[in-house]
Amino acid sequence: MPFINVKTTEKLSEEKKTAVELKLTKAITTLPGKTEAHLMCAIEDGVSMMFHGEKAPTAFVEVKILGKSTREAYEALTAKICALLDEEIGVSPDFCYVKFEEITNWGFNGFLF
Repeated sequence: MPFINVKTTEKLSEEKKTAVELKLTKAITTLPGKTEAHLMCAIEDGVSMMFHGEKAPTAFVEVKILGKSTREAYEALTAKICALLDEEIGVSPDFCYVKFEEITNWGFNGFLF
């Protein structure tokens, strides 16, 4: 039940959004017990952001998961996400924040996990 939301300053084509989403579905498996089958992704492009006092290609990524993971797994996923955004949309890793949120209650299909 992970959810990844990417906000970026970069304007992306639908094809590029799909490419990023597909790579994120592979990257989520870095977290033990998380699969691409249940990952939901959203990409918000063309967002006005400033970072380091600059208007440059920037991204803010939120990763929400049901349950908990380890610091090592989060660090590995952060590295993958930063590399992916650098390669796919030109956001340098030093212009990307990744925030993790552990959720205890998550609803789906009319019930609570």
